[in-house]
Amino acid sequence: VFGKNVKENAPQESESSPAAEEKPISWRALVLTGHGGYDKMKLQVKTESKPQLKAGEVLLRVKASGLNFAELLGRQGLYDMLPNPPVTMGMEGSGVVEAVGEDVKDRKVGDRVIALSRSGMWQEVVVVSADHTFPMPEHMSFEEGAALPINYLTAYLMLFDVANVRPGKSVLIHMAAGGVGIAATQLCQTVQDVTVFGTASASKHETIAQGGVTHPIDYRTKDYVQEILKISPTGVDIVLDPLGGLDTQKGFNLLKPLGMLIVFGAANCMTGQKKNLLALAKTWYNQLSLSTLKLMQANKGISGFHLGNLIDEQLVSRTMYELLELYKQGKIKLRIDSCYHFEEVGVICFKCKGGATV
Repeated sequence: VFGKNVKENAPQESESSPAAEEKPISWRALVLTGHGGYDKMKLQVKTESKPQLKAGEVLLRVKASGLNFAELLGRQGLYDMLPNPPVTMGMEGSGVVEAVGEDVKDRKVGDRVIALSRSGMWQEVVVVSADHTFPMPEHMSFEEGAALPINYLTAYLMLFDVANVRPGKSVLIHMAAGGVGIAATQLCQTVQDVTVFGTASASKHETIAQGGVTHPIDYRTKDYVQEILKISPTGVDIVLDPLGGLDTQKGFNLLKPLGMLIVFGAANCMTGQKKNLLALAKTWYNQLSLSTLKLMQANKGISGFHLGNLIDEQLVSRTMYELLELYKQGKIKLRIDSCYHFEEVGVICFKCKGGATV
């Protein structure tokens, strides 16, 4: 999914041009000024001439933006796809279309839309490709719209396109109380008789159980491998692994024959506000390494998933419309962890583990 922020789209006009004579517009933006802790996030006011839209682009007045784990990594300099600071982060948001460029036929001024971008959504005005916007259902709030794309696209594509989850299967979802974890749990409920094992701290067990986790496991006080094997001695069919390191090895060993492990993160690398070189080294030292011969002998599969590297825009778009239909049918319900104003983000928002709305 691609996008451009306003600054990148700002035209370089001469002072005598008509565009230069237009009244400048101002908007607020959350800017990552350097890699490090919470103090690197600054609220800034930008003042520039009104962006000149290219063909196929729309100008969006952002009403809400999502916070994902990738932004936490990006703040520490651990997310390669984020441009170097200073940069406005934000991969998802919702708002109202304020202007449309040439050749835009299915969006109009006043439309409420969800938008996707590689970065730049943490500001009040943004330019994005119309192809990366999606009409919001009538009763969906802007906060819900901002919370949908990244988490639910990731969960849906892993479960249905990679793992091919089917009735009667079992799934281990790590970080079950996180954004992707909640999305994956809800999506598992759309398939008959799927058993969900979910790891989370004990304080979150009631919430994830109500959301559809069959067997909550407190990873802090119990060995989740042993707890799963007590219930299902042969293991599980699917493991969704956002952790990396030693947990990837454990996940592979937990798979039943013909099972699938999907690695989509390395959360074990992140242990505090700033980059932890020891945690990085430990995670990669313990990372699972297998030959194709070993996979053949084990009758198991491993796949990697990274939404930011998925270049099939038609697949992303089609999946977004499928998710919006599931929302309309009431089969998925957006759970907002917390909401913050722009002024609070640098101090509070990054203390969340993803899943917040700004």
